[in-house]
Amino acid sequence: PDMLAMLLDARPAVVSFHFGLPAPDALVALRKAGILLLATATNLDEARCIRDAGLDGIIAQGIEAGGHRGVFDCNAPDPQLSTLALTRLLVARQDLPVIAAGGIMDGAGIAAALRLGAVAAQLGTAFIGCPESSAEPAHRQALHGAGAYRTTLTAAISGRPARALENRFTQAAGGMLAGTPPAYPIAYDAGKALHAAAKARGETGFGAYWAGQGAPLARSMPAGELVAVLARELRAAMA
Repeated sequence: PDMLAMLLDARPAVVSFHFGLPAPDALVALRKAGILLLATATNLDEARCIRDAGLDGIIAQGIEAGGHRGVFDCNAPDPQLSTLALTRLLVARQDLPVIAAGGIMDGAGIAAALRLGAVAAQLGTAFIGCPESSAEPAHRQALHGAGAYRTTLTAAISGRPARALENRFTQAAGGMLAGTPPAYPIAYDAGKALHAAAKARGETGFGAYWAGQGAPLARSMPAGELVAVLARELRAAMA
């Protein structure tokens, strides 16, 4: 409720939902405020829910994407569709604008998404190395290390499936850690506390260093310069 009140007061141009949709009355209030509404879908069923709720567009999040998967229900089967397959399916099967997300790092990737029928592309990992990013130094360093070539999808860090750069935490999640982690955000709070304690002793291998499978293509430059580079690459790829 507090978040909704803040949004209605601030009236941003766009509000985007992850992990599902809010209650219908919240959507009505945001729509009356003139806000464009988007939501993440990882499969066709989620996309249908977004369409039926009357939102303005769908973010098609492929399995390559860094950070948390936007699945509505962590206990439901996950088809783990790629960005390419999901984008094409959503464009072909429903009529809302589709924004492709996951593994897109350069202008060529944006062009590929547009050719599949997406109206836009959403990039996240591509901007981690920018000085404007809030990523800590160890995250930036890891982005250009060996772990970038071995990103891992795990629920052990936060309690919800999310893709991160390989480090000691993800390696433990794949072996030594057993059982089911507590629900989000309980596990996430514990993971952050673990990282803080380890970092105080000079160990950075327990950070939640989210990144997508395109991480090795990351470039470190100011965000404005990166956007300009992406625009030039896109024009060249679409020529």
